[in-house]
Order: sequence, then C-alpha cells, then structure tokens
Amino acid sequence: MRISIIVDVQNDFIDGVLGTKEAQAMIPNLVEKLNNIQNEYIFTQDTHKENYLETAEGKQLPIPHCIKNTVGWQVAPEIQPFIGKNQVIEKAAFGSTRLPSLLKKYDEVELCGLCTDICVISNALLIKAFYPDKTIIIDSKCCAGSTVEAHQAALLVMKNCGCTIE
Repeated sequence: MRISIIVDVQNDFIDGVLGTKEAQAMIPNLVEKLNNIQNEYIFTQDTHKENYLETAEGKQLPIPHCIKNTVGWQVAPEIQPFIGKNQVIEKAAFGSTRLPSLLKKYDEVELCGLCTDICVISNALLIKAFYPDKTIIIDSKCCAGSTVEAHQAALLVMKNCGCTIE
C-alpha cells in the first residue's frame, strides 16, 4: 500500500520570497498527479512564527517565510482543492518528526514538493531512517529545489541513500 507526502507546496516557495521559476513550472505536474492519484496522501506545511529570525533556522536562512496565517504560508491555490479530507501537518523544522508515526501501515512512501534540497530530502531520509525496509519514492517531476543544481544534488543523495527516483 502506498501513501504520498506532498511537502510544503506553499506560496512562499513558489512565487513568494523563496520562489523559483522551477517551482512555478512544477505545479502543473503536481496538479496532474493529484488528479490521478489512487492512494492516500498527506500534506506538510512549513510553519513559522513572527520570531523566525531569532530561531536557529532564521539565523542560517535570514529570509522570513511561511509565517503562520500569511499569504506566503498558505498552500498554493491550485493545490488547495486537493486538501479536503487529507491530513495537513504543520512543521516548524525541515523534517516532520510526526510523519513517521503516520506511515507504519504503508509499504511505499512517495514524496514530492518543495524544496527538493531542503524539506523533501529531510523528510525522505528521516522516513528512511525509521523504516529502512520501506520503499521510498521521489517523484522528481513533482519536485523543485532552491536551485536546479541543488535539486539534482538532492536527488543523487536520496538515490545513494536507497530512495527510488522517478
């Protein structure tokens, strides 16, 4: 049984303060995927507070983003119709420590979303650490990185760590 994790497809990562043209170009692929998906899925949502710049992440990446209840924090409008009854997990860090507990019954875990080189890879490797025998799949057409080079590097690292790259 498979579940898909849709990582941080939020305005700030698409056309906001950390947006890229690659993220914008990926959205139609993800919409098509969600229109045809047959399995369950979960969304993650990067969530920060107003004091973001005072946090360890904020000191390393001093660009306020995904501040709760702002436009940038919201899931992309094209993706919102797919949320419905599916679970949304807010997370304050790159990886969600809550995700592994929700994945016990699944044989395959697929990830897609933003950014490949930060939150997608963090969650993929976190899940792989908890479940080394599960199949972890990365849909590369439904991911985008902070740069093209970072996206490619993250895909290679995930492949080297035993993930299947599609």
